[in-house]
Amino acid sequence: MSDSLFNLDGRIALVTGASRGIGEATAHLLARHGAHVIVSSRKHESVAAVAEAIRAAGGQASALACHVGETDSIDAAFALIEKERGRLDILVNNAATNPHFGHITSTPVSMLEKTVEVNVRGYFVMSQKAALLMKAHGGGSIVNISSINGTRPGPGQGIYSVTKAAVISMTQAFAKECAPWGVRVNAVLPGLTDTRFAAALIENERMLKMILPLIPMGRVARPEEIAPAILFFASDAASYVTGACLPVDGGFLA
Repeated sequence: MSDSLFNLDGRIALVTGASRGIGEATAHLLARHGAHVIVSSRKHESVAAVAEAIRAAGGQASALACHVGETDSIDAAFALIEKERGRLDILVNNAATNPHFGHITSTPVSMLEKTVEVNVRGYFVMSQKAALLMKAHGGGSIVNISSINGTRPGPGQGIYSVTKAAVISMTQAFAKECAPWGVRVNAVLPGLTDTRFAAALIENERMLKMILPLIPMGRVARPEEIAPAILFFASDAASYVTGACLPVDGGFLA
């Protein structure tokens, strides 16, 4: 497979939740392959350092504050992108929240609403905005970060798992309807990954002892091991791939 298939020169990519973890690793990887990466998170200062690190390494990046749980913030972000960049070629919907860990019946309504606002409504509105902008410029690629919990709900992670299942369905729905526009929509389903987001599981020795035997590779992933799957979907290497949901989970779902 030619390296040119992964060449993103001249493309504009937006990565949400990119201040750390999978989002940060993805932003760096897309930049190394030539994209100008708009590094986004709720707080500008959180992503400014990531954008600066990308530029220091010779890449192209800018920082953008956007709270994907707030539609006004999404509207403002896309208005700025269109004004300053004129287009968007790649969207990585990565920002997510999981405020409740416990039995599903103990989920407070406030946490249910917050999780849906970010993980479902946020992804949906971001995808709408991106698909329409991509359509106007000949196409593009949307990559949604779901989870293995979207196919097998995690204990104590009920509403999070429900929203990640919704992301899988959303991916397929957008893929079918946006394909005629040249907009591809795919999803990556990470397994347990060493991020601050997953710290409640990884730092819980009892939980980790329960989880690791279920992973054939016997270990937790690094964010840098998830990012290449995102690069694949974002690049021309996946030019005939849409509606796909790829687990990157050390064999957990096998």
